[in-house]
Amino acid sequence: MHTIEILNKLLKDELSATETYQQALDKLKEDAGVGESEDLKPIYEAHKDAVSSLQALINRLGGTPCEDSGAWGTWAKIVQGGANMLGKKAALKVLQEGEKSGAENYEEALQDTDLSSDVLALFETKLLPAQQAHIRTLDRLLDTASE
Repeated sequence: MHTIEILNKLLKDELSATETYQQALDKLKEDAGVGESEDLKPIYEAHKDAVSSLQALINRLGGTPCEDSGAWGTWAKIVQGGANMLGKKAALKVLQEGEKSGAENYEEALQDTDLSSDVLALFETKLLPAQQAHIRTLDRLLDTASE
């Protein structure tokens, strides 16, 4: 049961990320920031893929995947909505902080000696490297962002 709880916690993070990126992408389309949306769309898709991977793993282990991001997702959407109103740089900074938090959660999970090697391998070879790549992309976008 411990493994399912950890996976569902990470799944909530990933669901929150997909919701937050969708909100940011909608705002960029509204503001005609097509260039930025092209940079963020692959991150959004990677989070959707992470959701699918975690859901499949939870199902395979006999658990029930959570279906929404819970209170954290609601909070993230509120923060992102406020950042979107403050401008592109603020919105990117919020996304970056979310990615850093997600990376920390995967790193923490990797320290759990009760998790099976296939669960740890998913974190180590796919999900954590994706988070780290997202942080690098957002660093680059922040370096070139105005406002």
